[in-house]
Amino acid sequence: MSNRKQIVGFVIGLMAVASMAPATEAADYEYDPYNAEDIMELCAGCHGEYGQGGGDGEYPRLAGLPVKYLEDQLRAYIKGERQGLVMVTYANEREMPDADVRDISRYMAEIELPSKMPVIDQNLDSLEKLLIASKVFNVPRLEGDTVLGGQIYNKQCKKCHGKEGAGRGKFPQLAGQFSDYIRLQIEDFRSGKRINKQMDKYLVGLTDEDIDNLLAYLSVVDD
Repeated sequence: MSNRKQIVGFVIGLMAVASMAPATEAADYEYDPYNAEDIMELCAGCHGEYGQGGGDGEYPRLAGLPVKYLEDQLRAYIKGERQGLVMVTYANEREMPDADVRDISRYMAEIELPSKMPVIDQNLDSLEKLLIASKVFNVPRLEGDTVLGGQIYNKQCKKCHGKEGAGRGKFPQLAGQFSDYIRLQIEDFRSGKRINKQMDKYLVGLTDEDIDNLLAYLSVVDD
């Protein structure tokens, strides 16, 4: 057999093996909104019916956060890389397969919570008006120097979290997130409870007053 025929035969053989190989999970995965709704019933107990969070920031807002970020955090809980007494009950390999991670992450990411009351059609009945109002989410304004806070944000945070703090890719939304929750995460990064080398370098040198001003700024960005 000539070298050319041998090469052709080898390539065809590889193609045949590849065609018999099982499809990867990524190729097989298809978003299941009904599964996501079922999972959401569990999440709602802490994070709210619309993913708006609760407990004055004990449970963060998840609605509208980037899909990639939500997936990464759930997988971090599952692997034990991120700790949470409540989350460990649900986010583990037995209770949450990867398809569930992807379904609920997309579902949460697609929820829109307006920061202001929209113009309502007065012909709507009271229940419909109440449902619209219940989705309005705006964190209370914090005391602090928002001008200095904005300068800190632009220097330390904007590159990853976006110009308006809306988040992108694997970086979460900060504007419209509970101030107490953000503060707690900053404390966890500083103490080493949460490991993130990128965050470490941006938090170095920031004083408690800087953090107060930063949070004050973030509390008014989406007003």
